Amino acid sequence: MLRNSCQGQKIVNRMGTAARSWANKKPNESMRLIVTTFVGIVFGFLIGVSFPTLSLTKLNLPSSLLPNIDLSYIEDKRSGISTQTALNALSSLKANNSSSTKAGNSTDTSKIWVPTNPRGAERLPPNIVASESDFYLRRLWGNPNEDLTSTPPKYLVTFTVGFDQKHNIDAAVKKFSENFTILLFHYDGRTTEWDEFEWSKRAIHVSARRQTKWWYAKRFLHPDVVASYDYIFIWDEDLGVEHFNAEEYIRLVRKHGLEISQPGLEPNRGLTWQMTKKRGDRDVHKDTEEKPGWCSDPHLPPCAGFVEIMAPVFSRDAWRCVWHMIQNDLVHGWGLDFALRKCVEPAHEKIGVVDSQWIVHQTVPSLGNQGEARDGKAPWQGVRERCRKEWTMFQSRMANAERAYYKAIGIDPNKSTSH
Repeated sequence: MLRNSCQGQKIVNRMGTAARSWANKKPNESMRLIVTTFVGIVFGFLIGVSFPTLSLTKLNLPSSLLPNIDLSYIEDKRSGISTQTALNALSSLKANNSSSTKAGNSTDTSKIWVPTNPRGAERLPPNIVASESDFYLRRLWGNPNEDLTSTPPKYLVTFTVGFDQKHNIDAAVKKFSENFTILLFHYDGRTTEWDEFEWSKRAIHVSARRQTKWWYAKRFLHPDVVASYDYIFIWDEDLGVEHFNAEEYIRLVRKHGLEISQPGLEPNRGLTWQMTKKRGDRDVHKDTEEKPGWCSDPHLPPCAGFVEIMAPVFSRDAWRCVWHMIQNDLVHGWGLDFALRKCVEPAHEKIGVVDSQWIVHQTVPSLGNQGEARDGKAPWQGVRERCRKEWTMFQSRMANAERAYYKAIGIDPNKSTSH
């Protein structure tokens, strides 16, 4: 009994000692835990502010990694982030990824983006892009590569016509071989009546009432549409062609390196400019002498680098430049003749008149009669006033455009002699 009592007393004593030891350690352990937690929080905060904020909207991930689920059915109640916030973040991320793909930075090879393609066609593979066209007539049946049974025309001639001039146009068209595509612009709206001529059935007809040839040219002769043609004739309807042969004209133009040209004009029909007057002693001329004071430089219009707008002929490359110079709202083309030189270099060598293939300007005011009588003025008077006004406007636009260009590159236009 005594031994058991002693053993019991020892157990009690040890338990009491352990209890007192645990009681003494408890405050120390709690304090250590509090300090450790505080230090961890401070350390985490310092690490957090040491790195830049990561924005989802700046991530550039392939769209295949983005979920295709409807976030409107998802709510993360624990995080407190709203569905709309998640939707906004995802939309922004997808938009940014799409922009990167367009710029060619995406690794998604299923997307096509070719910046060297024509504007608007960047998403197409280059081998499918057809940027040029023509006026070749094609069948509605059979194989496309069998549509053209002979060599397609190499040249294009256009006439802006009214039906009253049908016999004159008939005579003119017959001067052009099958190497020419024939295109008629109808300012009087009458097209079907031309079917009395056999050639009209293979010609192209475009009709818009009371419009000029430069209105038509700007809208239907885009350089990419006429790119198949080596030369483009843009002629009036009142031209006598008895002494003209189109094939011989082309031969001389090539021989003398003319990018912009016209046939010589018969000299006894009231010429405006000496430059376009036919000379009887040569095939081609490229300069002339004008009235005193008319030419500030013998290499400038109207003494050189000059043809009129009644019967101009353009090479493919020259027309690409001239087309862009034609103003969309200035339909009569007055002033163009003095500016054509800006499209070839050197102009006094590449613009000229073909004397041996000459024409007669009959000066029929047919289009002038398409105007309206106003304020007691005849229809042709209103048209002529518009022509003069457009000439002034064109000159002003060209001068302002050149001035702005030279100013932008730091050159004083008043001191520049290159333009």
